[in-house]
Amino acid sequence: MKIFLAGANGVIGRALVPKLIAAGHEVSGTSRRREGGRHIEEMGAHPVIVDVLDARKLKKAVKAERPDVVIHQLTDLSDRDFEANGLLRINGTRNLVDAAKAAGVETMIAQSIAWLYVRGEAAAVETDDLDPSLPPYKSVVALEEAVAEMPRGVVLRYGAFYGPGTWYAADGEFAAKVRDGELSRGPAWTSFVHVEDAADATVAALDWAAGPVNIVDDDPATADDWVPGYAAALGAAEPKAGRHAAATGRPASNAKAKSLGWAPAHPTWRTGLF
Repeated sequence: MKIFLAGANGVIGRALVPKLIAAGHEVSGTSRRREGGRHIEEMGAHPVIVDVLDARKLKKAVKAERPDVVIHQLTDLSDRDFEANGLLRINGTRNLVDAAKAAGVETMIAQSIAWLYVRGEAAAVETDDLDPSLPPYKSVVALEEAVAEMPRGVVLRYGAFYGPGTWYAADGEFAAKVRDGELSRGPAWTSFVHVEDAADATVAALDWAAGPVNIVDDDPATADDWVPGYAAALGAAEPKAGRHAAATGRPASNAKAKSLGWAPAHPTWRTGLF
C-alpha cells in the first residue's frame, strides 16, 4: 500500500517508518522543515514538506501523493506546549481528514490517548466514557470525531510511551523530573506502552475495522508502584509521596487489541522502563 504518514519525525513516526517499509509499503512522510525531510529520506521514505495547519497546501500534498491510507501521528510537544498540541489535534486533524476525503482516501489511522477515561479502578475498555473534566478532553474528542468521519477511521488510544526518544528515556523529561525531585509517588494510574509496540500496533491496524482501540501493555500501575523503581534505576533519591494525593486516572485494558491479533513484545514496563 501507499501510505501518507503525517508526523513521520515524531517519536512514533521514527519507529513506524522502518516497520512500514519492511512490511512492503511505500511511505510518504511529512515534515514542516527541510532538515526533517532529509531525515525522513534517510529512513527510506519520501519526504513531503508541508505544514498541516495550512489546509490548502496539505490538501494539494495529499492529492499529489495519492495514498491508500493516511496515518496521523501529529503532535506538538517538543516544548511541552500542551495548548499548541491541543490546537494541532483539533485543526491539524480537521485539515488532514478533509485532505484525505478530497483525495478519495477511505482509511485513516490516528494517534489518540488511553488516559482520558472517567476515573475508576477497573480497567477501561473502549466503550467506557471519557472524562470531560480532564484538560485534553476537548481536543481529543475533536480528533476522534473527525477521524470517525472517514469511511474507515481507526483511533489508537496509546498508553504513555516509554523507550528510546520518549520522556521516560534516561535523557528524557520525566527522568529529569525524577533527578530534580519533582516527581512524587501517589495513587495516580498510568497505562504504559513501549514505543516499538505502539509502532507494531499501528502497522497491524492497517487491517483493523473502524473505531477506537487501546494500545497499552499488560501491567497498568500507579505512581506508588512505578516511580520508586524508576528513580532507583536512574540513581535518583527516593521519591516522596505526594501530599494529600488523590487517586486519579484509570487503568486501560488491551483486551480488544489482543483479540485483533496484537500483543506487546514488552508486556510490562518493569522490564523496559528501568
